[in-house]
Amino acid sequence: MSRIVRVGAGQGFWGDWLEAPRRQVEGGPIDYLMLDYLAEVTMSILQKQKERDPAMGYARDFVGAMESVLGPVSAGKVRVIANAGGVNPPACAQAIKALAGRSGSRAGLRIGVVTGDDLLPRIDALVDAGHALANMDTGDPLETVRDRVLSANAYIGSEPIVDALRQGAQVVITGRSTDTALTMAPLRFEFGWAADDWNRLAAGIIAGHIIECGAQCSGGNCLYDWQSIPDLANVGYPIVEAAEDGSFAITKHAGTGGRVSVRTVTEQLVYEMGDPHSYITPDVIADFTSIRLAEDGPDRVRVFGITGAPPTDKLKVSIAYRAGFKAVGTLVYSWPDAVEKAELADRILRERLDRLDLRFDKIHTEFVGVSATHGRLAGQMADVPEVQFRIGVRGEDRAAVERFTREIAPLVLNGPPSVTGFAGGRPKVEEIVAYWPALIDKRVVTTAVEIVA
Repeated sequence: MSRIVRVGAGQGFWGDWLEAPRRQVEGGPIDYLMLDYLAEVTMSILQKQKERDPAMGYARDFVGAMESVLGPVSAGKVRVIANAGGVNPPACAQAIKALAGRSGSRAGLRIGVVTGDDLLPRIDALVDAGHALANMDTGDPLETVRDRVLSANAYIGSEPIVDALRQGAQVVITGRSTDTALTMAPLRFEFGWAADDWNRLAAGIIAGHIIECGAQCSGGNCLYDWQSIPDLANVGYPIVEAAEDGSFAITKHAGTGGRVSVRTVTEQLVYEMGDPHSYITPDVIADFTSIRLAEDGPDRVRVFGITGAPPTDKLKVSIAYRAGFKAVGTLVYSWPDAVEKAELADRILRERLDRLDLRFDKIHTEFVGVSATHGRLAGQMADVPEVQFRIGVRGEDRAAVERFTREIAPLVLNGPPSVTGFAGGRPKVEEIVAYWPALIDKRVVTTAVEIVA
């Protein structure tokens, strides 16, 4: 019987269930715990935190996750791979080292730190060298927003993670690696897959894609037959059980809630898929049309037949930049005539903003409970018992946005009747962080691995 390597997903985003990492490690045998924290917007949030405090810039939830599994990790029973480093992997590693030190006998924990994805310090040099970092959607060169860039991180692949594992790391912390690399790297390391073994590498990528969002493939956020998903309060997070030939199964620990089926796995597969023939990663291009799924027992799906092709010579770069300010305020109106009251409040507020000669890039109104999700539907406007009037503005002028925040509260007494909720008081002015996707030549992105013990 061929050897099986088990990779369990314990986090699907920054803010996921805090109990999941411990439950994955304690619930049954796994060899690796994969924790995925990063999204495009997360990097900019972490960069702003680092600006305020150079010791920050990483997903601090990771410290609690590690505390819950530190015993088994220190004992060599499971290894952890996480992109919790955000824009400051070294600081994240120091936080975990301090945690291990406080535990006494665990002070010798080996932590692999992967760096090199952060291009922010090199932006000017890269642009001057001819790397336009053009927006993939608009074609505009980065120079148009250069003075407002907040963060810039290349999506790196599995190679530096594999290197850290080869050096004996029990915990590997990266910055902006691809989500899929967190699962593919341990499989590549354990089975010794070559850098040009495209089919097996593609299988590792697909395995990573299936479990990267945590319980989204094991019954959580499941659209099909969601009413029948059992015991979501006790949902089991997914586990990859992989063989050397690239075939693998998706399952979860026995006795947990949720469901692993061809349907739940399929829903996750099409999530953020793009061109099904060319799922591009730094390591390999995976062909989603080659994937075959088969039920393989209760809460178990076999995945096989996957093919891949050589990757491109580019890496994707996630850039965030400052794009003005916004504020959002809400009022709740009750029956009778709740919708009409909310619509009148909207007209009154817009008229007052116009009289104040306040100019915004956009004013947007939603009537939550009536039309916010699907737009106006015929026959749905009458006899609504309550509706939330939500209005937001955005613009470059912070003072104008600030003035908007002072115009909502007066409606409680000088607008339509039956306000039942003034959510959160006066709206807060927030800086807008916009997303700028770009490509860059792989050759100018160099990663490094340091072992911290």
